[in-house]
Amino acid sequence: MTSHTRLLTRRVLAATLAAATLSLAACGGGPDKAGSTGVEDQKSGTSLASIEKDGVITVGTEGTYRPFTFHEGGSGPLTGYDVEVMRAVADELGVEVKFEETQWDAIFAGLNAGRFDAIANQVSITPERTKDYAFSTPYTVSPGVVVVRKGDTSISSFEDLRGKTTAQSLTSNWYDLAKQNGAEIQNVEGWAQAVALLEQGRVDATVNDSLTFLDWQKTEGKDTLQIAARTQDEARNAIAFRQGSDDLVTAVDRALEKLRKDGTLTRISEKYFGEDVSG
Repeated sequence: MTSHTRLLTRRVLAATLAAATLSLAACGGGPDKAGSTGVEDQKSGTSLASIEKDGVITVGTEGTYRPFTFHEGGSGPLTGYDVEVMRAVADELGVEVKFEETQWDAIFAGLNAGRFDAIANQVSITPERTKDYAFSTPYTVSPGVVVVRKGDTSISSFEDLRGKTTAQSLTSNWYDLAKQNGAEIQNVEGWAQAVALLEQGRVDATVNDSLTFLDWQKTEGKDTLQIAARTQDEARNAIAFRQGSDDLVTAVDRALEKLRKDGTLTRISEKYFGEDVSG
């Protein structure tokens, strides 16, 4: 599965017709249903003291989710937006960071079992998740967007999708948002295919999150598409911890605030997206 397909299918936001807004349901759509993650068997939280004693914080991440956590060229060192943010946080805590790579479907089970102390993998803060996990302040904020061909003025809101054709993955809730606003859906496997159909004029628009568009724009260096409309609500992604990690979460929040104030988060954001997405 391509990274852009994952960006399509892994963010879930439920929309309302009238306001075309989203209630955040999960980072990363379909696969991101927390499901049977063994929360009932969750180990106790990690304390700041234990992190400082060991001199290391162990962090779960995928390593295959570009541009957030990936290996350049497939075999290079682990890098990405989330990886750089977590390394900067660890520096502020005065400890090393050790990344444990795992598949998304197993990442919460790994956290619950104590394989790592935290997750840095574009995890959305949702009402369901906050019942079972603790979260830092967000380090990524992203609204949903309607993307159209450059210069197309026929769509300027989600309501304008009525009667238009959009390219959407059937496994993504972006499909639901487009459908609820009256769009006719052309099924695609992911973002890359949606972009191709849109550039060819075979569809009128595609609905996704703004990070997908910004990543494509930065990576491809193209100016053929534009954002026509944005949702009012935004996905807010943060570092996830086991419940009971209170003082560690507080320390991470302090670190993120310092990194926000000194421009580090902005610098990392601009490196990967061309603009500040840190909120």
